[in-house]
Amino acid sequence: MSIIGVGIDVAEIERFAASLERTPALAERLFVERELLLPSGERRGVASLAARFAAKEAVAKALGAPAGLLWTDAEVWVEASGQPRLRVRGSVAARAAELGVRAWHVSLSHDAGVASAVVIAEG
Repeated sequence: MSIIGVGIDVAEIERFAASLERTPALAERLFVERELLLPSGERRGVASLAARFAAKEAVAKALGAPAGLLWTDAEVWVEASGQPRLRVRGSVAARAAELGVRAWHVSLSHDAGVASAVVIAEG
């Protein structure tokens, strides 16, 4: 296995919250339904959503930032252990297949008003 791409991104949580408030339909354009909710069914907090948005940006960077990727074609989910994972489909899966990506590694964080994510595409 080899590293095909690495992406990192940060999102200012307050600015991201303001964007969601200003444009209510934005959340549905960026996230699939499962990403918007906690396992309990409650709405996910803005810091957690900002970290997921940063992960989607990091995915694009790991894939060389090609045009045409859809936000909802990269889904961040969390295992019972708390480890974040990435599920890809559509435009993201097609680009990943072109590059030979076989595995994804994801790390999310949020602290001091900033959310961040690192994504490694492995082939």
